[in-house]
Amino acid sequence: MRYTGPKARLCRREGINLFGSAKYQELMQRNQSIPGMHGGRRSTKTTEYGKQLREKQKAKRMFCLSEKQFRNYFDKATRKQGVTGDALLEGLERRLDNVIYRSGFAVTRMQARQFASHGLFMLNKRKVDIPSIELKVGDVVEIKESKKKSSIFKNNQEELKDYSAPPWLKIDVKKGMIEVVKLPEIGDYETVIEPRLIVEFYSR
Repeated sequence: MRYTGPKARLCRREGINLFGSAKYQELMQRNQSIPGMHGGRRSTKTTEYGKQLREKQKAKRMFCLSEKQFRNYFDKATRKQGVTGDALLEGLERRLDNVIYRSGFAVTRMQARQFASHGLFMLNKRKVDIPSIELKVGDVVEIKESKKKSSIFKNNQEELKDYSAPPWLKIDVKKGMIEVVKLPEIGDYETVIEPRLIVEFYSR
C-alpha cells in the first residue's frame, strides 16, 4: 500500500524535500527532527544496510509508489541491458505522471498523479487515466481541451514560471503540450537518488 499520511513526515524521515513543493521545504525548516517514538537528531552512524534501505525508501516515496510497484520497476530494470540502476531511474522518469510533473504543469508528482488518474491529459490524442503508462520517444501529451483554461494550470504556471524542463521533453506552455523528444539520460535523473545503493539493497 502507498503511504497516505502526512507528507511532511516522510520528508523529515528522509531528510530532504521529497515532493518539490515549497511548503514542504518550509515545514522541514521548522522541524528537522526524525519523526516517531525514537526520533530526534539524525545519526551519523548508519550501517551500510541502513543507507541502502533509506535510499530505496527515498526513491519509492519520491515517485509516490507502493513497495510492490517499486519492486516491479526494479525487477524490470534487471531484465534490461546496461546498468540496472540507470534502467530503474529511466523507467521511473518515463511514467506519465512524472512527465507531467517534469514538464512544469504540476507542482508535485502527487498532483501530477491526480491529473493523470482523473483524465486531465491526452496521450497521442487519446484520453488516458493511468499514471504509470511508460512514455516513449515521439509521444505527445496534452492537457484536455476542456481543462486548458482551468485556473489550477494557470496558478501552477505562475508558481513555476522560473522552472526549466529537462532537455528530453519539449514543452509548449501556450498549447499545454509535452513531447518526448528523446529518452532521459543520466544527467536528467533525480540527482538526490543514488541508484547503486538501491541495487545493493535488492541484491542482498
